[in-house]
Amino acid sequence: MPENGKNFAGLNVASFESRRGKEMAVIIEKFGGVPHVSPSMREVPLEDNQPAVDFANRVITGQIDIVIFMTGVGFNHLLAAIDRKVDKQRFLDALSDITTICRGPKPVAAMREVNLTPTIKVPEPNTWREILQTIDTEIHIANQTLVVQEYGVTNASLVAGLEARGAHVETLHVYDWDLPEDIGPLAANIQKMIDGKIDVSLFTSANQLNHVLKLAQRQGQMEAFSAALRGTVICSVGPTMSERLRDLGYPVDVEPEHPKMGPLVAAAAERSQDILVRKRQIRAVLEETTKAALNKEAPWYNSAFLKACRREPTDFTPVWLMRQAGRYMKEYRDVRAKTTFLELCANPQLCSEVMCTAVEKLGVDAAIIFSDLLPILQPMGLDLEFAKGEGPVIHNPIREAADVDRVLELESTDSLHYVMETVKQTRADLPADMPLIGFAGAPFTLASYAIEGGGSRDYVNTKTLMFRDPGAWRELMERFVRAISRYLNAQIAAGAQAVQLFDSWAGALGPDDYRRYVLPYVKDIVAQIAPGVPVINFATGNPALLPMLAESGAAVVGVDWRIRLDVAWETVGHNIAVQGNLDPVSLLADPMELRRRAKDVLDQAAGRPGHIFNLGHGVMQQTPVDNARALVDMVHEMSQRK
Repeated sequence: MPENGKNFAGLNVASFESRRGKEMAVIIEKFGGVPHVSPSMREVPLEDNQPAVDFANRVITGQIDIVIFMTGVGFNHLLAAIDRKVDKQRFLDALSDITTICRGPKPVAAMREVNLTPTIKVPEPNTWREILQTIDTEIHIANQTLVVQEYGVTNASLVAGLEARGAHVETLHVYDWDLPEDIGPLAANIQKMIDGKIDVSLFTSANQLNHVLKLAQRQGQMEAFSAALRGTVICSVGPTMSERLRDLGYPVDVEPEHPKMGPLVAAAAERSQDILVRKRQIRAVLEETTKAALNKEAPWYNSAFLKACRREPTDFTPVWLMRQAGRYMKEYRDVRAKTTFLELCANPQLCSEVMCTAVEKLGVDAAIIFSDLLPILQPMGLDLEFAKGEGPVIHNPIREAADVDRVLELESTDSLHYVMETVKQTRADLPADMPLIGFAGAPFTLASYAIEGGGSRDYVNTKTLMFRDPGAWRELMERFVRAISRYLNAQIAAGAQAVQLFDSWAGALGPDDYRRYVLPYVKDIVAQIAPGVPVINFATGNPALLPMLAESGAAVVGVDWRIRLDVAWETVGHNIAVQGNLDPVSLLADPMELRRRAKDVLDQAAGRPGHIFNLGHGVMQQTPVDNARALVDMVHEMSQRK
């Protein structure tokens, strides 16, 4: 039993490990779990692999400059494929004279068995990104002939990255994956999962997941298995595995700091009990919420807004405005003069009043709850104040890795009950057919507020923690993922028909950093939202992030004014709805110019189902209310399709 006392405490743990299945079972038992280990795959060497023989001869004759070995088993299969067809020692000698790159410890060990030492060893977590980063710091590959020993399918991202650096890239396929010859144990594990007898699921390679899903599909159990898998604690060995899980819509609950089998089991043992309790609580809420969300008889179900979220044809383009209840309205200013902003956010009756007033005054097609991004930080241990003239201030910001430990888990939304009451009150006060949108800050924006202590121009503290201590960053983001998922689902349960993630500060990041440090966590949130409830993913400031906003799994991508709507929609793909994207300053223009600008946006949407008209950001304080109302009328008039 581990020294820290953290263990599975009798939880049933499924693993799909093949070659190291017995070892995995022993480790699970060591940490107090009941192992259910079933091989999921086997390596099948290619018969008469002439390309491997040709490759070996080209190495011997000096035609290859660089080789990347992705797996140890691949290196061994390569040697087996050329045996008796090529002078093996000449091949090894030639290999020692060129640049060899090993993705991780396994190909390093395989090379050492034949007395070879790789030129470059790629550091953890050994993904294709680390391969490219290592190459960038250690060698030049432009105009070099580079061969990648593949495993499974071609890694298109790695190949593209190598080609972008000027290399002449070739791939070498030395083995295939197949289901085990005896599929009985794997089929039994799938059935245990469906029957609710598995608490924790461990994955150490993307091919394990692929094969489990392949067999579930073959047996007609795909839907039941996927639902059951989401109910378990899903544990991934590292970033590559996590990326595959998220790509298929499965949340990642546990990922160890080091991408190895032992640390994976240890991390799962330490955290699974708490995660399982939270998942079961959330699942109970989601089951009821999903029934309501999919109720086609509900008055709001066939509203123009929700039909657009589902990319269904509408009689006109629906429109709502971010910050549609705000300081530009006299009614809001009158309420605000009598109370502080935080006190207003904590008063459900007043929140409903200011939003319903705005909805009635503007004639919009959806309401959004009146609240703020930041109150969720208070129950998480952050001292939030809205200082007059300064905006939000965090008096105890996170600056060091150790500070992450004092960020509390949002175990329940009880401390945010006033937000749920706002949802209920607003839902009750709105017309029955008017959809209500809930919202939360996205994890990067919340983390940035927590770290910077307020607004920022350069986000230097946030990026420093992110770059300097990825482990602390991951822990912080995972806490926000759990909090935001719980918070949004609670809003849905209270009566919201859709939810929006606001990533107001994501534009501070470039695409590579967003993909690495933010996207995985947004995917996890979207995957945990009640099925059938549209999620709008909105980030402002950098149009280059749009493809990744679409990858999040959200039903709708919000677009700001820094890119044309038609270009944005082409970028994210027409299988996703879009929201936007009039420049908010347009509302200060004269009526003719406002109409021209609104028509430009509608023309770019071209009447395609799935467009929700909105601003590229919130309504500005200087906006005349009559202009906002006129915009809504213009959009309805110009987009009529009957």
